[in-house]
Amino acid sequence: MSEVLEQSFSEVVNLIRGARHKAYQAVNTVLIDLYWQVGQYISQKVESASWGEGVIDNLAHHIAKDHPDLKGFTRPNLFRMRQLYEAYRHDAKVSPLVRQLPWAHHLIVLNKCKLSEEREFYIRLAIKDRLSKRELERQIDGCLFERKVLLPAKVSPPAAFLFPDAQEEFKDIYLLDFLNLPDNHSEKDLKNGLVSNLKKFLMELGRDFCFAGEEYRLQVGGQDFFVDLLFFHRGLSCLVAFELKIDDFKPGYMGQLSFYLEALDRDVRKAHEKPSIGILLCKSKDSEVVEYALSRTLSPALVAEYKTCLPRKEILQQKLNEFYELEADRAKGNVGGDGRMLAEGSVA
Repeated sequence: MSEVLEQSFSEVVNLIRGARHKAYQAVNTVLIDLYWQVGQYISQKVESASWGEGVIDNLAHHIAKDHPDLKGFTRPNLFRMRQLYEAYRHDAKVSPLVRQLPWAHHLIVLNKCKLSEEREFYIRLAIKDRLSKRELERQIDGCLFERKVLLPAKVSPPAAFLFPDAQEEFKDIYLLDFLNLPDNHSEKDLKNGLVSNLKKFLMELGRDFCFAGEEYRLQVGGQDFFVDLLFFHRGLSCLVAFELKIDDFKPGYMGQLSFYLEALDRDVRKAHEKPSIGILLCKSKDSEVVEYALSRTLSPALVAEYKTCLPRKEILQQKLNEFYELEADRAKGNVGGDGRMLAEGSVA
């Protein structure tokens, strides 16, 4: 087959795939809209006392007995349709997004997420990154929302200036529970594990990350230097260099990372790309030491931790509730800038 003919065939296949995707989206929109309307009808009937809770059982039985061609309207599903409507009916930000997600994704979010902010976060994430059901469940089970709220990514001033969305694209803690590393693992063990489980690591990083290489060679002044892992971020349009450290963060690590970023920008970065970003991925870090180190660096960089397991979700949710309570008190003027409760009659 000629190259020209093969290209033509590929264009036809792309047209077919594009049309099928649009058709699927259209069907999903109509289906979720139907479920919303059914949930709204049931909710309004129950709230007006026209129906008791038991009537929903009767409705499910009626549909199954007299309309067997209407699949999916079982008692549990009817309750979930009502739950879908009641969860988002007063949420002006989320209700327009509801029809963009498949029903199975909604069931996962409704079953696993309690806070409205949490549901909104995962709905937006699933739409933005086109998450599969499995990927969505992993992000929820990995407490991504709690990590993002409680521990926003710590970025240097140059990174914040060049990439205003950096905190949204990167994390303070990366969950590497798929590595099964021993306690006394080496940097080589860590790097090899990430490369061997690259698909899972990319899922943890985010959909816009593309792998560019391991032990990426940089030649400066006749000497060879190697970046542990190199990625390209499509959304930010820049190279992202990962330096792996199996100990606590040390300020001296910033010098090595800055050197690598300078070499990448001079010798690897293309003209249309933005300056490279560096990530020091450490086993642990002292937040105050990180703040001091990042505040004076001239490089777009951030420091993050990797964890092979997280505290139980209940603990993180408790901390999240405490965080929201503190924010509410701060909004009322009951908390000072340092987070401490003000004594009655005192002035912040």
